[in-house]
Amino acid sequence: MNNILFSKSSLKIYKGLDSFNKLENAVITTGTFDGLHRGHVHILDELTKKNSSQESVLITFFPHPRQVLFPDQTIKFINTFDEKIELISNYKVDHVIIQEFSFEFSRISSLEYIRDILKNKIGLKKLIVGHDHHFGRNREASIKQVSEYAELYDFEIHEVPPLKLNGIVVSSTKIRNALEIGNVELANNLLGYEFHFEGEVVHGKGVGRSLGFPTANIIVGNKNKIIPGNGVYAVNVYFENKKYKGMLNIGFNPTFDEKKLSIELNIFDFQSIIYEKQIKVFFKKKIRDEIKFKSPEELKSQLKKDKELVKKILSF
Repeated sequence: MNNILFSKSSLKIYKGLDSFNKLENAVITTGTFDGLHRGHVHILDELTKKNSSQESVLITFFPHPRQVLFPDQTIKFINTFDEKIELISNYKVDHVIIQEFSFEFSRISSLEYIRDILKNKIGLKKLIVGHDHHFGRNREASIKQVSEYAELYDFEIHEVPPLKLNGIVVSSTKIRNALEIGNVELANNLLGYEFHFEGEVVHGKGVGRSLGFPTANIIVGNKNKIIPGNGVYAVNVYFENKKYKGMLNIGFNPTFDEKKLSIELNIFDFQSIIYEKQIKVFFKKKIRDEIKFKSPEELKSQLKKDKELVKKILSF
C-alpha cells in the first residue's frame, strides 16, 4: 500500500516520492504553487479533467526550492505550506506528493526527473504544465524539450496558456508586488479569494485602548509569510469559528514615534480577552496610508472616520 501521510476528503497526501506506489494511468502536474491563484486553478482544472481510469497527481516541494538554493535571500510567501495544502484540497485532486527539496534533489536532470520519477516511479501518462514551466537542474528543459521526452517515453503533454484578468497575466510575482504596496484588492482578484494570515494575539502598550479603540496586537506565526504594506485596512476576522468585522493597522505608529513594526487589530463589537489565542485576518481593502498626526486627539478623530468607512466597505 501507499504510505499515506494523511487524507482529507477524497485527497490523499504522501510524504515523499518513496512513499508512493506506481499508478497505471497518472495525470501529473508539478510545481511550488505559492499563492494558489486563479492561474494555478486553471492548471488544476486541466489536471482533474480525466476519465475514470485516470488518477490525478500533484507533486509539490518543501521547503521551497528558493530557500534551499538561495539560503541568504529573504523570501516571503503568499501562502504558508499548510494554507497551500488546504487550498488544494478544495479541488478534485486524487493525490498530492510532498517531496523534500534538497540541494541533491536540485541536481536531478530534466531527463532523470521525467523518465525515472514521473514515468517509472509515478506512472505518467499525461503531463499538465503551465506556460512558463521548466524542468530539471537549473531549469534546463523548456516545454519544447519536454515534448521530445513525451514522444520518447509515450506520454501526452498539455500546456496550459497564461490566464489574463483585465489584461494582467496572473502570477505569484504580481500578487506579491500588489501586497507589498497594500493593493489587496488587486491581490484578491488575482488570487480568487481574500489574502489572509493567522497569528497570535500578544500584549501591546495599551495605546489603542487609551484612545477608545482597543486593539489585538498580532504576531504572525510564520516568519516567511508576506505582510501587506503599511497602512490601515478593512478586514474580516475569524476567532473560534466566529466571524467579526474590524480595521487593522500595519506600521510603526508614527504619532507615538514607535520604532518597531506592529500589527494592531480593532475588532468591532468585541469584548473578549484573547491574549495568547490564535486569530485569522482576511484583507478586504486598504483605506489609507499610515499617517503621523499632530496629537493623539487628532488620531482618535481619524480613527472614528476610519471605522465608519470600514463598516460601509464590509457591509457589501
